[in-house]
Amino acid sequence: MQCGYCTPGMVLTARELLAENPDPTREEIRDGLKGNICRCTGYTNIVDAVEDAAAKLEPIETDGGAD
Repeated sequence: MQCGYCTPGMVLTARELLAENPDPTREEIRDGLKGNICRCTGYTNIVDAVEDAAAKLEPIETDGGAD
């Protein structure tokens, strides 16, 4: 059971991390989340969740700059 205290910060930080790097390694995820303190877990489930979210991201299509 998690208390949820860190959830808003984790979600916003993960969103920013995935915006900058849509395919991060587990180490990059841990590094990206290191400013958020979770009192309840060893971060394994949080890292797993960010990894899962990254796998579900839609690829960003670009038009190559042609107008």
